[in-house]
Amino acid sequence: MGQIEWAMWANEQALATGLILLTGGIVGVAGQFKDWQFAAYGIAAGVFICLLEYPRGKRKNKGTSIERMGQRYLTICVKAFGPLTRNYFVRAGLHAVLSIPGGFMLPTVLGCVCVAIASLIYLLAAIRGEQWEPIMPQVESKQRPGESMKEPPSNPPPRLPAELRRKRQEDAAYVNPIPISVNSV
Repeated sequence: MGQIEWAMWANEQALATGLILLTGGIVGVAGQFKDWQFAAYGIAAGVFICLLEYPRGKRKNKGTSIERMGQRYLTICVKAFGPLTRNYFVRAGLHAVLSIPGGFMLPTVLGCVCVAIASLIYLLAAIRGEQWEPIMPQVESKQRPGESMKEPPSNPPPRLPAELRRKRQEDAAYVNPIPISVNSV
C-alpha cells in the first residue's frame, strides 16, 4: 500500500474550513450578534484561508496532480511568498493562530474547530516531511505524433496479421483474366 499524502487532505479540509468560517462570519455580521467584530474577523480570515488554500499542491508520489480551475493565477501569488507558504509547519501555525478568535462567537465556532483540525493535519504532513510544490503547466513536446510512426497503415481495419498479409501479397501474383461481376450471373 502507498503512503497517505496528508497535505492533500489538509488542503481540502482547509479550503472547506475557509468557506465555513466565511459563512459563519457573514451570519454573525448580518445577524448583528453581540461582539460582531469577531464575525467580521471570521469573514476576513475565511477569505484569506480560501485564497491561500485554493491552489492545490503537486502530489508527491504520483503524477496525477490535477489543478483547480483558475488555480494558475493564485499559484503565482502563493509561490511568491516562498518558504512562508511552502512549509507546512508555517501553515499549521498560521491556521492554529487564525482559529483562536473564531471561538468567541457562536456563528464562527464551527469554522474555528475546522481550522484547528486543518492545522493538526498540516502539522502531521509537516512531520512526515511533505512540502507544498506548485503544479506548473506542462510543456508540450516539440515532437509531432507522425514522426514516431514509420509509415501509416495501408489496410483499413480490421488488419490481418503481418504473416498472412505477406502470404496474400505473394499469392496475388496470379490475377484472374476474366473478371466476375455480380450483375453478369
